[in-house]
Formats: sequence, structure tokens, C-alpha cells
Amino acid sequence: MKIYLGFIALGLLFSAWTFALIHEHDSLVAEPHARILFGGDMMFDRTIRIAMEEKGGDFILSCLDSVLKGKDLVVANLEGPITTNDSISRNSMPGDGNNFTFTFPPETARLLYDHNIRMVNLGNNHIMNFRRAGLLETKKYLDEAGVDYFGDPDLSDMDRVVRKDINGIPFSFINWSDWTSDNTDITAMAVKKEHEAGRVVVVYTHWGEEYVPATDRQKKLARNLIDEGAEIIIGSHPHVVQEHEIHKGKHIYYSLGNLIFDQYWMDAVTHGLMVEVIFTKDGVRLVKEIPVVLQKNRQTCPQSALAALLGQLF
Repeated sequence: MKIYLGFIALGLLFSAWTFALIHEHDSLVAEPHARILFGGDMMFDRTIRIAMEEKGGDFILSCLDSVLKGKDLVVANLEGPITTNDSISRNSMPGDGNNFTFTFPPETARLLYDHNIRMVNLGNNHIMNFRRAGLLETKKYLDEAGVDYFGDPDLSDMDRVVRKDINGIPFSFINWSDWTSDNTDITAMAVKKEHEAGRVVVVYTHWGEEYVPATDRQKKLARNLIDEGAEIIIGSHPHVVQEHEIHKGKHIYYSLGNLIFDQYWMDAVTHGLMVEVIFTKDGVRLVKEIPVVLQKNRQTCPQSALAALLGQLF
């Protein structure tokens, strides 16, 4: 009898859980919402450029298509300019100064658009690798391809805001960069202004130290930006996945690590993170983490896809 009653209790618990999931789904479908996918650092030079020349640009991103498609917006960091300049890093060696000077081929902008990456952050430590002329070319190619961008170093910190309405939800995308932004107080003021205007504020940062956990400085700034009205903070630059924190009910991802890059010298740089977020007009509703793996053939794939492939092989 006790066993029978136990099964009834489990059945009722499962039914309640299932009802809650269905209710959550129905509630979400019934109200306006936007599905935005965030990724980390994208670099299309060096051996990534060589792979694009040999196999086509689509090869680099094709393994991610199952994750990229169907989103209202995909946002990631463009770790360098798109220009007509010859690459000086493609045959360089680690430690060589040229190894860290990037330029991406002009077709990169259209490649991003075709794979649904239609907003990029420009506020980072490589966007000025070919000076202002390279920045202007970058914006020209992105504009022609229909890829939005924010964090433009040509603008003042208060003006580095891109406003975009998605399915009736007003978003403001704001960048903080340790290299191209001037004053954290001004960025905080911009966040507060957008929040008080009734907009959903997304802060995408380029900050911190490479290959280590988040610094105290990052944490202090992130929490301050949340206090001023940021709905979520997404970080980039360290090339490894850093901590995830919830501050006053708001998500902080200090670094998503690499998305498209040719670093393979330790496990942490080959494993990045994408974050799918469902927003309503009231802010973040649901968050889903999607681990990705950078492979030596220069493709990046969802970790789940690689696990399924291994399962088929063995």
C-alpha cells in the first residue's frame, strides 16, 4: 500500500512539474518575447583565414548553424577590423608582434550575416589594429552586409548605445571596453539613462586579464552597472570562460571565452560558452548555456553535437 501511495505521489509531482513547464511555455508564447544568443570572441585571421581560403568561409561557422538559426538576434565580439589590407599575421608565429595584429577579409561581414550573426561589438583591443582607416572600412562592410554594431570607438562613451526594438521590446546595447572606453562613470550614466527610459539594457564588455578568473575590478564594475539598471552583462576578452554570477537577480557572465579562434594550447581556450536568453519587456525570462568546442580543423561546434557524433562512432 505504501509503495502504491508512493507511486501516486511521484505521479502527482511529475504532473505538477509538467504542468508548470507547459504553463511557463504557454505564458511565454502569449506575451512578446525576444530570443537573443550571445557569443564570445571571433577572430578571422591567421590560420582561420587560411582555412576560409581553402574550404570557404561557411566551413568555419557551419557546425554552429543549428544553434545560430532561429534566433531573433545573435551577438558576438568582432575581435579585429574587416579591411582590404593584406594579412600580416597569417604566417606569423606566437610571440611575434605580427601574430596579434588582425585584419579580416571583406567577405567576413556577409559571412556573419548569412549565419545569422547580425550584431557585433567593436569595442575591443584589436579593432584599431589598422588604425581609424581600418575602423571605417569595418563599418562600411558591416553596413553593406546589414550587420549592426555597437561600441564604436569613433563615438563618445555616452553615444556608444545602439537602440533596437525586437518584437516590440526596446533594447539598448552598450559596450564597456578596457581599451576603447574612457570612463566607467560615463558608461554607468549611459546605462542608467537607458534604463530610466524604459529600455532593456544589455551591457557587452571587453575587459579583464587573459586566461585567468575574473578580477575584483571586473566584479566591482559589473555589479555597479547592474545597480545602475543593466539587465544582463556579457563579457569577452579573457579567451577562457569565467565565472557566472547573479547580482540582485541579474545575470553576469564575466567572459564567454572564444567562439571563433585558433588557440589550442590548453583545454580552457578550446572550450567557449554561448548564452541563449529569452527576454520579455520586463527583462530576462529564461537563460540557457550552450558550451562550444573549438576544433583544430578551425570549426567551432556545440559540445552536444560532438558528443552525439562520438556516440554514433562508438
